[in-house]
Amino acid sequence: MSSSKTSWLLGTLLISILCFVSWKHSIIDVRGAFLLVGRGLLLLGLSTLMVSYFYPRLRSLFTSNTRSTSEYSEDEEAKQRQKQAREELQEKHSEKAFSYQESVLRPRQESSMRKKEERFYRMTGETWKLTDGEQLGEGESLGQSAHEDVDGTPNQEAVRRRKLPESATRLHPKPEVPPPKRVVVLPEEPAEDAEGVVRVALRCPSGRTIHRRFLKSDSSSVLLDWLLKTGYHPAVYTLCTTYPRQPLVIGKDISMGDAGILTHTVLNVEGKDPSTT
Repeated sequence: MSSSKTSWLLGTLLISILCFVSWKHSIIDVRGAFLLVGRGLLLLGLSTLMVSYFYPRLRSLFTSNTRSTSEYSEDEEAKQRQKQAREELQEKHSEKAFSYQESVLRPRQESSMRKKEERFYRMTGETWKLTDGEQLGEGESLGQSAHEDVDGTPNQEAVRRRKLPESATRLHPKPEVPPPKRVVVLPEEPAEDAEGVVRVALRCPSGRTIHRRFLKSDSSSVLLDWLLKTGYHPAVYTLCTTYPRQPLVIGKDISMGDAGILTHTVLNVEGKDPSTT
């Protein structure tokens, strides 16, 4: 831009001087001189405009090819250097990760697996799997094997060589057969209008009351069977009269009437005193 201004000023100055000199030595009047100056200025402006428009484009056209090739080569070299640096950095990170896995992670995983295996075998009762075991026949002398029966089978020899624990060789006593359970069977409940019928009510510790009919001639031990049938064992609970409060005398040879149950009676189910049992 500054070069175009300089050329414009120089051209204007030269044309002005030329016009002034030609006007002095010619017979052109003032009007002709102004016309000549205007034409010169117009020509100078057109030439300056053409030079300022075409010169940068021609210059960029010739210099763009050389600049693009140099810039392309520099970009390629920079990309290659960056790629090589990334590959070296990635290789270093891979080596660090592999060494960390081998020296830290793998021992931790193996230790955790051993602990889980030991815990599992302890829970299942198979702790013998955690030991190396013992060889069959270990510690026996060669003299003992010489005195063994030559005609014995390999299985018999293996049994003789094997050291079994005492608990495996000791004969266990036969388990005692438990006595058969006693089945509680209550007599059939008589009708209300039958002769010698009494009505007995049991007040349980839970708060409920149970009613049933018996005959005066029935054994008083039936009351204990009835008590067991309702869920209260006679070894823990007993039957007591309401008033006066005292334990009821019960036995196989004692009937209901002999025990004092002659009419409708209410009995309390109470726990036995541990000191008296």
